Amino acid sequence: MNAYIQLTLAQLRIFTRNRQVLFWTLLFPVFFMVMLGSFLGNGSSVSLDGVVIDQDQSVQSQNISGLMRSSSIVKATESQDVEQALALLKQGDTQFVLIIPKGTGQTIQNGNKSGAPAELKMYYDETNLSVSELAKVALNQIIDSVSKQSVNYVPVLSLKSEGVQSLKLRYIDFLVPGILAMMIMSNNLNGVAGQIASWRERGVLRRMQSTTLRASTFIAAQITARLVLNGIQSVIVLLVAYLFFGTQVNGSWLTLLFFVILGTLAFMATGFIVAGIAKTPESAGPIAGFISFPMLFVGGVFFPIKDMPEMVQGIVKIIPISHLTTALRQVMNVGATFGSMWVEAVFLGIWLVLAFIVASFTFKWE
Repeated sequence: MNAYIQLTLAQLRIFTRNRQVLFWTLLFPVFFMVMLGSFLGNGSSVSLDGVVIDQDQSVQSQNISGLMRSSSIVKATESQDVEQALALLKQGDTQFVLIIPKGTGQTIQNGNKSGAPAELKMYYDETNLSVSELAKVALNQIIDSVSKQSVNYVPVLSLKSEGVQSLKLRYIDFLVPGILAMMIMSNNLNGVAGQIASWRERGVLRRMQSTTLRASTFIAAQITARLVLNGIQSVIVLLVAYLFFGTQVNGSWLTLLFFVILGTLAFMATGFIVAGIAKTPESAGPIAGFISFPMLFVGGVFFPIKDMPEMVQGIVKIIPISHLTTALRQVMNVGATFGSMWVEAVFLGIWLVLAFIVASFTFKWE
């Protein structure tokens, strides 16, 4: 236990004495976040993305869906799950939900002989009135075109709208969890690879091996020191984001801490693999950079994964940082619970176990 404590404290002293480490692990990410947040923090895109739920499944209702898809203004996708569609609306991932109820096609076919038009139900985001009003105008135009196709231009459809309050998220709210994930990856993938490779070349690991120090104690001290560093780093980033931009953690702090720890362990294990493969410290840096640099742009750190090409999305789903950014973002922005994030937790856990198994075969003391 004494060796473990001494090694942990020694590792933390190395961090604090190295000015470059302090800058790149603490100050640079904060500066990067403040810079992007100042320019883009309040930016938001205006689009008419929506979900159409056709409960009628008639020729007439499918014609309405087809008009939605062919519209140059409305970008609509079809679904049959009302609850899921409304959840997307509340999370701000879509601008409206249109429900075509049963009997719509029959009313259109009868030419509104009953006197009451078929009523479509539209849900919209009442926190974004400009986009919602534009969506209502666009949908009314489509509905009016269907009505005019009927006999004598008798209205056969009407639109009833109902507001749903969603989370009002800005780009800075999207960015902060990504910055956390970026720091966790950089500290533990690039940091572990470079440090272990340097210690091996200088003979530090060989001298440790000649003592009574066990490998498990050495690894445990490394893990503890980096967990402390990541914890301090995360608190600083969240504090600066709160003071400068008013961001907050809507979910559980314990859930957030769990994913910070899990992400740290997963990327540390990957860093040990790189340290075992690299023959010199000079080669460890480029190898770690070759792995981490592409992840910054395709892992959802700065840009939403859903906006990437479908082929790229399939690849992104098998890398750890995409699951880490998703978990941190869902906890901070949406307030997701651990139960709803079990897929991300399982993936990172599997990556952690497999990476440590591989690292156990590639790691070398000298």
